Amino acid sequence: MATLLKVEGICKSFPGVKALDNVCIDVKKGEIHALLGENGAGKSTLMKILSGVYHADAGSIVFKGKPASFRNATESQRAGISIIYQELNLIPHLTVAQNIFIGKEPIKWGTTIDAAKMNDDASVLLRRLNTEIDPRALVKNLPVSKQQMVEVAKALSYNSDVLIMDEPTSALTESEIDELFRVIRALRDSGVGIIYISHRLEELKEIADRVTIFRDGRYISTDNFSDLHMDEIVRRMVGREMDNKFPEKTAKPREEVILEVRNLRRKGEKHTASFSLRAGEILGVAGLMGAGRTELARAIFGADPVESGEILVHGRPVRVHTPLDAIKEGIGYLSEDRKAFGLALTMQVKDNITMAYMDQVTSRSGRIKKDVERTVSERFVRDLNIKTPSISQIVKNLSGGNQQKVVIAKWLFRNADVLIFDEPTRGIDVGAKFAIYELMDRLAAKGAGIIMISSELPEILGMSDRIMVMCQGRISGIMDKEGATQEKILHYAAGLAE
Repeated sequence: MATLLKVEGICKSFPGVKALDNVCIDVKKGEIHALLGENGAGKSTLMKILSGVYHADAGSIVFKGKPASFRNATESQRAGISIIYQELNLIPHLTVAQNIFIGKEPIKWGTTIDAAKMNDDASVLLRRLNTEIDPRALVKNLPVSKQQMVEVAKALSYNSDVLIMDEPTSALTESEIDELFRVIRALRDSGVGIIYISHRLEELKEIADRVTIFRDGRYISTDNFSDLHMDEIVRRMVGREMDNKFPEKTAKPREEVILEVRNLRRKGEKHTASFSLRAGEILGVAGLMGAGRTELARAIFGADPVESGEILVHGRPVRVHTPLDAIKEGIGYLSEDRKAFGLALTMQVKDNITMAYMDQVTSRSGRIKKDVERTVSERFVRDLNIKTPSISQIVKNLSGGNQQKVVIAKWLFRNADVLIFDEPTRGIDVGAKFAIYELMDRLAAKGAGIIMISSELPEILGMSDRIMVMCQGRISGIMDKEGATQEKILHYAAGLAE
């Protein structure tokens, strides 16, 4: 197969960190090339160089046989390289067609957008993807899976030769993943070269032709995917053996009930929820997409209104109408979307760590106690092994795993007794996952109660003391870890068991 893209000797540095050190990758026509590595390995940095967002300090890019250098994303797209980011880059209040052709709308009469032609052209692209999406529909009214297809259609509108997909399945259900894979295979068969970035290694067995691995900003290897055992891929990614996916648990649930939820009903819902959480316990919450897991967590945290029911902390009824009420009662919530709801991305590490407990770092006059802020932040950076050049680093420049640790540090500083982890390892590599698991175990060992919402059943089974399953807004079952299986959990998640 002809080589579409060849990258050699790429280097890129930022203040305090060398993100890429002499990396390389090549993409052939009609192949799916997986790019793997831990968070911070340099994958996203290279993709931003290929898409014109960053400029390399050294190295060369050859695209379709010619040297290439892109000054911005528009140049990269027009040349034939498109990227679909994990955080979808769509404008919610515009239609599907408007999003697909934004910046390149068909014009009639010299000055007027030809809406009819734009809708027709969008329909052609969407039919190519075999998806039933109305080009006139507003993007904000589409589920995430359909929005993902709109992103693919937008990339196709540039007649892309190389399509880069960054964690495209992180928010999709199994059936939606199957449909996306069908589209990806069809694109490959049509001659498109695809760079596919994912931390879900098992799914790569279905679609990847070759795999390139980065570690700590350096190139490690390129092989046919079928030639490598999964354990070898993990070893190359992390630079060490990973004998166990989950740490040996040291925490044991105590008798004390730290949180009790009694007949809690969210506004507009018909079902109520009742359960308890003990000190030192990790309560796993499983369920299919749309089961109501996140909605229940947000209600407990005061982010969504509640019509009836009680919440008790340490046996004492509490009034939680807002997140601030929950925080004051010792409840912390790590959102599934840490970038939207867990972090102030343009602020520094130290600001994010201390923001939930400003009373401790602020003087009576309202000024920040710089020495206290520095001492606290440096302690958590050290204790949680947050990889950052300094506590003054802007959080958006950290890897996903380290961003997650900053969110955890925020709630540790607040001394939260109850921690709700919503998809704690989404978009995080295998090595960082293990570190998060160890941290959760340490928190439980100190007496915290943890509610862990996860769509990954091995994670639920590997980390939970008890497992609560939800289905269509209600709790369909609660079981001990002993005797729990993926089949049993799915049975309850599908509403097939009382």
